[in-house]
Amino acid sequence: MFLKAYRGKIIFVFLTLLLAGYFLYPTFESNQFEKELKSLSGKDSSDYLDANEKAIRSAKSKKLKLGLDLQGGMRVVLEVDILKMLSELAQNKDDQFKLLYADIQKEASLSDESVLSIFKKQFENKKVRLSRYYGNLRESDEQIIDKLNSESEKAIDRAMEIVRNRVDQYGVSEPSIQKMGSRRIIVELPGVTKEDEVRQLLQGTAMLEFKLMKEPDIIYPTMEAIDKYLAGTTSVDSSKNISENKSTKKEVAKTLTPTSALEQVSPTQNIEGAENDLKLAKEHPFLFYARPNPQGTGDAYVSENDKERVSKILKREDVARLIPSDMEFYFSAKPAFIDNGLKYFSLYGLKKKAELTGSVIIDARATIDQDFNQPVVTMEMDGTGSREWARITGANVNKRMAIVLDDAVFSAPVIRGKITGGRSQIEGMENIDEARLLEIILKSGALPAPVEIMEQRSVGPSLGEDSILAGTNSTLIALLMIVLFMIIYYRTGGMVANIALVINTIFIFAVLAAFHGTLTLPGIAGIVLSIGMAVDANVLIYERIREELQSNKTVRAAIDEGYKKAFSAIFDSNITTLFSGIVLYQFGSGPIQGFALTLMMGVAANLFTAIVVTRLIFDLMTARGAKSINFG
Repeated sequence: MFLKAYRGKIIFVFLTLLLAGYFLYPTFESNQFEKELKSLSGKDSSDYLDANEKAIRSAKSKKLKLGLDLQGGMRVVLEVDILKMLSELAQNKDDQFKLLYADIQKEASLSDESVLSIFKKQFENKKVRLSRYYGNLRESDEQIIDKLNSESEKAIDRAMEIVRNRVDQYGVSEPSIQKMGSRRIIVELPGVTKEDEVRQLLQGTAMLEFKLMKEPDIIYPTMEAIDKYLAGTTSVDSSKNISENKSTKKEVAKTLTPTSALEQVSPTQNIEGAENDLKLAKEHPFLFYARPNPQGTGDAYVSENDKERVSKILKREDVARLIPSDMEFYFSAKPAFIDNGLKYFSLYGLKKKAELTGSVIIDARATIDQDFNQPVVTMEMDGTGSREWARITGANVNKRMAIVLDDAVFSAPVIRGKITGGRSQIEGMENIDEARLLEIILKSGALPAPVEIMEQRSVGPSLGEDSILAGTNSTLIALLMIVLFMIIYYRTGGMVANIALVINTIFIFAVLAAFHGTLTLPGIAGIVLSIGMAVDANVLIYERIREELQSNKTVRAAIDEGYKKAFSAIFDSNITTLFSGIVLYQFGSGPIQGFALTLMMGVAANLFTAIVVTRLIFDLMTARGAKSINFG
């Protein structure tokens, strides 16, 4: 019958513990799955994974997350290239703008001053109005700077949003993505080990373009013109005439007189030790490194060793004059083939203007092509894109359409007929994981400006294990010392406080798991501090109870008065600590936020266990007829 008076409190505490167990169970379940998988190998492991895949994934997504310092991972500092974005926004770019841009770029690389401040200062120093390249003539420099500043802020926020979407879709548990300064973003990815994938994930601008390939009888004469100009046999003007004539692709290919396709594109070998190669390189300083495809399809092959050399040649201003104004050269994203251990990339001549861009893509999906058993990414276009795609493909049958992502050609298939329905696909991925990565980048959208990785740090799993062990040991030692002290000093009261202490710790971890928080080393420090504060509340209560017992009050009356008189001191100390935690969390970053988060959770748990749980236990003891309780 004595339970009736406390039924509500008992049910409340019981449900709270049940809820805590519910949130912590996935962590226990995930650990059990991991232990089982480690004990299995070969077919047994794959069979177990297949049979429990759904449960394993569910448990992993709900379990208590460990931070970068505990389980290892990557920390990357990204810088958004605001200057590049401003360059792309400019209109009517001339030689004067290029000089201004070069000066701004040089100063920005040496200064921490905001890009827009440098931008404005350089224009003022050169006495050039911003309206010449931005906005309209009626707008003042201040108005234009305000607009550009707004665009810059939007670019940073948009970049953060896109990076977060990509990371979430990639499947990283509890990543940390924060803005630092005016143009940098800090990304922390716990548990990530594939650095190359992460770099591609974060840096890929996702600028998707569909560009028609120029005809071979334009591409090859252009390459021949560049070759002859570099060899010194023609001037720029006469070379340009050569690039514009209709000499056939076969005549150009004969320059190298190959005996087979592989010989046509064979490695440059050792030029110093091969007289024939040395002679050929002098006679054909471009075609020796960019070798026309013997099939005459319009592309050329460049070895990985010569790729940078060819790129530099094509970027030269004098060479650029030889290239038709509506054409650009692009390399393939992946090697076309490997010969004698050397990778060869395709070089394509494409139209400058894109027929269609990735803005029309509404969905992307990584899958396996059933016909060729290779990974592909299928794309679905919106209504406008579907209509344009049908028109473009219908008007260019038997021509090659290059799919260009971030200035690299993923594939250049021949259009066999009009494509309706707005569907297309990207090929050229090595495996389904790479296709999945491309799917994520396309679905999350294009970055508003390029981003550069300024700093990258990796934390190995061994360091994480050592950190976990050190943090666990420190917590257990602190807990054990406090438990022993409370039992020795407060006897029965100490036992009750220890029960509350265990419940308090369970609640902290449960709340972390429930709100998908991340446990870090600073977070463990916050938990240890919370344990000490929890005991401090019990000490205040027990000392008050002792005072009341010394005035010959009954145990029940002493407990009532002890809790009543200690409440204000406990409440004040915990609330001030809670406010400190809020300030730390709001204005701190990284480790400080981790500490503040567990500290705030600990304060909330302290108030509940010290005032509700321990009081309920003492009330149940006195209700059962206990005449005395030993408080030391």
